[in-house]
Amino acid sequence: MTPLGHPRLHVRRIDSTNLRARELAAAGAPHGTLVTAHEQVAGRGRQGRSWAAPPGRALVASVVLRDPPSLLPLAAAAAVADVAGPAARVKWPNDVLVGTPPTRKVAGVLAEGRPQENWAVLGIGLNVAVRPQDLPPELRDRAGSLERAPEELETVLGELLRALEHWTTASDDEVLNAVRARDALLGRTVTWAGGEGVGSGIDDAGRLLVDRPDGTQTALDAGEVHLSR
Repeated sequence: MTPLGHPRLHVRRIDSTNLRARELAAAGAPHGTLVTAHEQVAGRGRQGRSWAAPPGRALVASVVLRDPPSLLPLAAAAAVADVAGPAARVKWPNDVLVGTPPTRKVAGVLAEGRPQENWAVLGIGLNVAVRPQDLPPELRDRAGSLERAPEELETVLGELLRALEHWTTASDDEVLNAVRARDALLGRTVTWAGGEGVGSGIDDAGRLLVDRPDGTQTALDAGEVHLSR
């Protein structure tokens, strides 16, 4: 397969790299096609949220994947966590947290695609050199940064593409083991739309396991999970 990042479309300003990458994928763009931008004005995250990415300080990139792996969100989380460093943790399914304790989100990951056409687009927004003053006030206590220099954006992109190359071709067991080793929810109280419990790991299907107060266990395969502070 073509290495991730080739061909590459880089633009000065864009509404959404994921939207452009999806258009390219639907038109037949090859595996590995990459869309990047200096400034993204309508970035999207999971659950329909917007994603703030200060120009020149955050990396915004979307890559086209043909024959994507079944555990793509977890594979993406493993890749971003590798770039973020050994202390980074994964908040299921693909939020990467840094800090002490690891509670600050350093990246936004959004996987979209057309399973019937066997392709997916993986969008990643990564706070490479973001400072608190670069963010809206409501995000300053929740967003993290790699705390690298703005000049390192391209270097970090290379690191990210290599990590994605590895984890999107790794076996399911390798991906699961990597994410389990960085599980930010293990033993922590979590809440979701259906209740509250304690994170107890990730099963072989990539679902989050939660122990409920009544002694039963729930496997979550979708939805928003909140980590209690």
